[in-house]
Amino acid sequence: MAQPKRVAFDHELPIDIAKYFRFQWEPAQDCHVLLFPEGMVQLPGSAGEIMKRVDGTRSLNAIVTELEAAFPGVPDLRADVVDFLEVAHGNGWIRPRAAQ
Repeated sequence: MAQPKRVAFDHELPIDIAKYFRFQWEPAQDCHVLLFPEGMVQLPGSAGEIMKRVDGTRSLNAIVTELEAAFPGVPDLRADVVDFLEVAHGNGWIRPRAAQ
């Protein structure tokens, strides 16, 4: 299987869910999902916790800070969040907002 495409971005820029995607809780899947015209991406567990905070106002660094406060003592939390969000960016699910 091919490795997921990771695309780095500025960790200080606010990030938002990309156009044509909608984030929501899906009871039938028992997890958060990203809906788009061609389908759905399931986001169980920590992926859903991360994406809950992608709202166009928080940066990657702010999301990490918030998750560290909510889940103290989780090893490698920052690295996991960076990995997930860079893959999400590579898949086109999120986009950094340009500096204002």
